[in-house]
Amino acid sequence: MAGASSDKIRVLVVDDIPEMRENIRKLLAFENDIEVVAVAGNGKDALECARQYQPNVVLMDINMPDMDGITAAELVVQAVPIAQVIMVSVQSEADYLRRAMLVGARDFVTKPFSADELISTIHRVHKSGLARAQAAPQLGPMLPGPGGPMRPKKEGQVVAVFGTKGGIGTSMLAVNLAIGLSRNDHRVAVVDASLHFGDVGVLLNLQASRSIADIVQVIADLDAELINTMLTPHTSGIKALLAPARPEMAELITAEHVRSILAEMRRMFDFVVVDTTRSLKDDVLAVLDTADRIVLLGTPDIPSIKNARAFFEIADALSYASDKIMFILNKVDRRSTISAKDFESYLKHPVAAQLPMDEAIAVMSVNKGVPFVADPRARTTALAQAVFQLADRLTTELEPVADIAPATVPVETSEDVARKRLGRLFNRA
Repeated sequence: MAGASSDKIRVLVVDDIPEMRENIRKLLAFENDIEVVAVAGNGKDALECARQYQPNVVLMDINMPDMDGITAAELVVQAVPIAQVIMVSVQSEADYLRRAMLVGARDFVTKPFSADELISTIHRVHKSGLARAQAAPQLGPMLPGPGGPMRPKKEGQVVAVFGTKGGIGTSMLAVNLAIGLSRNDHRVAVVDASLHFGDVGVLLNLQASRSIADIVQVIADLDAELINTMLTPHTSGIKALLAPARPEMAELITAEHVRSILAEMRRMFDFVVVDTTRSLKDDVLAVLDTADRIVLLGTPDIPSIKNARAFFEIADALSYASDKIMFILNKVDRRSTISAKDFESYLKHPVAAQLPMDEAIAVMSVNKGVPFVADPRARTTALAQAVFQLADRLTTELEPVADIAPATVPVETSEDVARKRLGRLFNRA
């Protein structure tokens, strides 16, 4: 095993159950770019193997006799800096995750795991480790995060997508816009802030065990590294922070949590696209307050134009600059009896873009879990091209801002209290 190829990801498997060690070894043997260089049954042997074989990735079971996996992981990280530790456990409690991250673990998988989940985690963690190693010498244009990956010196931009009514394609626009923004090597994340019933995971065909609720459980340790372990990568290159798997978990997430998470994420990405729910509760107001641009989505009908006007009135009461809001008209076709000019006349605000009606493409995209801008058969359609144009416009308008300062959580002021009251009044209305 010591003669492993340098082109392969060298993996050390640590588990006190011999059958589990052997099963993982056999599973990984089918991967051409992964090689198990050693196995160990306890923490002491794991440390010796790590020093001898210099693995790229260590699969470390938490529950082991004599020396638990978290203690062993800390010693391995100190002895072999190139080793990226993935903690493995039958338990997924937040305390285990927090303790593992504090000692330097890069990810966490819960037994029983699928082959795809384990292999994708190994690839992701290894790639992240290589990126950190390559970025380390480049201290001129980059700033190091606290215990985490290197970050861009300029802050990224937060784009919130808000719908004037339900069922008009807000989530679909958010995921497609995020992919559109990722062109030209932009680093982009999409956040599902529709906390009770988010659809971003479905639209991207992502199945993940972690969500924004998991960050909140360890919010005291919030940094770029922690957030990165909670993100789910998509084949398009963007990363997604998904809504909680169970609606009741959304009640644990406060507006202050949302502000802190977005403040950290804008330091990690060039663009953070946030899909919101149709309300003005405190958590949604936190997103809108933070956003550099609000993409307000409407459709050519009377309820939408009425709600759009109400939104602009509230935005004015919240002292949002007029150019912070970009009004987009969706599902436009020749049969529409209300035109963009009618909206502009009634709202006293320009229509920034019109997205054509294409039910066939939209339905196919939803059913397949493939955003139409990422589908080779759909990306040339008028709808996809309109989203690309919108992404290009946002890229042009949102110039990088000044150098970042340490993220702080705003102290609640009388204006914040007024916003909360306004949100509650709006919801009752």
